[in-house]
Amino acid sequence: MKTSLILKFLNAPRPLKRLISIAYDACAIVISFYLAYALRLGNLSVPVEQSLVFCLAFTLVVSIFTFIRMGLYRAILRYMTQHAMVTIFTGILISSLAMTLSAFFFQAFLPRSVPIIYVFTTLILIGLPRLVFRNVVKMVTPRGNISVVIYGAGETGNNLANQLRLSGEFNPVAFVDDEKRLHGSVLSGLTVYPPHKLASIIEQHSVTRILLALGNISRHDRVRIIRYLEPLLVQVQTIPPVTDIVKGVARINELRNIQIEDLLGRDPVEPDPVLMSKNTSGKIVMVTGAGGSIGSELCRQLIKLKPLKIILFEQNEFNLYRIEKELAALQSGVVPPVELVALLGSVQNFALLDLVMRQFDVHSVYHAAAYKHVPMVEQNIIEGVKNNLFGTRNAAEAALRNNVKNFVLISTDKAVRPTNIMGASKRLAELVLQDLASRPSKTIFSMVRFGNVLDSSGSVVPRFREQINKGGPITVTHKDIVRYFMTISEAAQLVIQSASIAEGGDVFVLDMGEPVKILDLAREMALLSGYSIKDEHNPHGDIEIKFTGLRAGEKLYEELLCGENCEGTVHPRIMRAKEKKMSASDLDALLTQAKIFCEGYRYQELFSLIVDSEADFDPLYEISDLMYKTKKENAKLLVIPGALDKADKKAMLE
Repeated sequence: MKTSLILKFLNAPRPLKRLISIAYDACAIVISFYLAYALRLGNLSVPVEQSLVFCLAFTLVVSIFTFIRMGLYRAILRYMTQHAMVTIFTGILISSLAMTLSAFFFQAFLPRSVPIIYVFTTLILIGLPRLVFRNVVKMVTPRGNISVVIYGAGETGNNLANQLRLSGEFNPVAFVDDEKRLHGSVLSGLTVYPPHKLASIIEQHSVTRILLALGNISRHDRVRIIRYLEPLLVQVQTIPPVTDIVKGVARINELRNIQIEDLLGRDPVEPDPVLMSKNTSGKIVMVTGAGGSIGSELCRQLIKLKPLKIILFEQNEFNLYRIEKELAALQSGVVPPVELVALLGSVQNFALLDLVMRQFDVHSVYHAAAYKHVPMVEQNIIEGVKNNLFGTRNAAEAALRNNVKNFVLISTDKAVRPTNIMGASKRLAELVLQDLASRPSKTIFSMVRFGNVLDSSGSVVPRFREQINKGGPITVTHKDIVRYFMTISEAAQLVIQSASIAEGGDVFVLDMGEPVKILDLAREMALLSGYSIKDEHNPHGDIEIKFTGLRAGEKLYEELLCGENCEGTVHPRIMRAKEKKMSASDLDALLTQAKIFCEGYRYQELFSLIVDSEADFDPLYEISDLMYKTKKENAKLLVIPGALDKADKKAMLE
């Protein structure tokens, strides 16, 4: 019955609830006035004099008016906060002052201690019932069916708990905090426990999620806490960064899963504003492959630096459309906006590249257009070489011809002692730029090598995430495979800064941090999603990890340097490598021959040419181009025993 009355009151119109609150407060003030007077006199019989009645009436009017002006009746009782209690206390002090002044004005008999006693009686009659009501409402209000533990018993955690209760979806059952002095205390009605109690809390309350409300702590401490939570096999989520909440771009109850970047990322090094803006601010910049993973992030970083124009050069129509719309949205309301020029085209089209750079008077080019997926390029070696090698030469020569100030090639760690065509084609592209840099020109050529970027298209992180969401299995090529990782935003910032310190022919190597074992990465992502690993030690686990074997051209370890000569630069995470070059004549002969083989679709000869080149290409497998393999198989089927001599058979196989 009581519960239904409370719910009926909660569902009543707001004006009615405010009227009830005002009426209650008016009664409470009258009763408090009487109690204060009676307690002072030590007698329940209080003399009713006209001056005293006027004093009470004046106090009552001033008090209600004060409460209204201070917004007390706009506060929702079930969500009473500390600020509302401060408002009540302040209002009562003003009410007590009004009582004292009115007694003097109406010459009423009012002992000096009555206003003081009145403060406490009014606080009890007005403040306490609101707190009781709030707690009763919390008890009768249906709770969410998802039990959660909040890690972090600070102000952020307290706010999160209150927001979660409002949602009706989550049911916070406890706080956990590393701070010993908080253990055993109660915050928002929830007990604060030490971390070692987590396992028992999870079992007792059937907790399915742990929510991190850690505030501004160091990345090292955050990683330590996340790794501590992994074996508990519950989903770990976190609130948006505090800075985003303060700026109003995110809300505290917008939970997100722990990203692998939270574990693999490093303490950020703030980009140098001088290096970032040197070749960009007020300049016309061009990004080839602008719709790809690296190219699109370069565009996002560049638009913040206020270039005059950004030339978005991309051969994929949908990717070009998407990045143009995204960049336009990013500068919505910005005056004047950065001009965006979206151009469809391939880097294999030299005439178009030359026309674009000349017509738009391009100052800097960031060449990110490339075929980057190792297995795909292995199966399409001619297109891979045409795009990565000759596409780079086209873009670089167009830049040279049109006096572009800076040309930056986005290279890869796979270009170091390559074992696949993709890496070899990128190394040959580097050699082309080194050759062009040795010629007298106004263009500064440089190249930047780095490893895998987290969440780029086709990388292991989004693939693992998709496999985990489907319930597994997670596929890993080899149990010992190791890769370097970097966040895509950090990589793009370092590329832009590298261009500002280039002197010509530079091979920049980015500090990628420590290498990551892919098997550990897969396990970590599964555990953070609340799944156990199914293996010989845990046959009843949730998700299995399967090993599929190394793919064609794939190696266990990636390297970032060719030679051993490496020196630092003005930036702590950008190094300069000393690389060997090819003579201009040898390079020209190689490119001429490679072009002939590409145009004639002579797969084996192109493959052999690259093996014998100075790209240090050391293939781990035989040529695996799909067209070449199909050609060989068809040739074998056509061969009739005894019908062809050896020379004819060899010609058909080639």
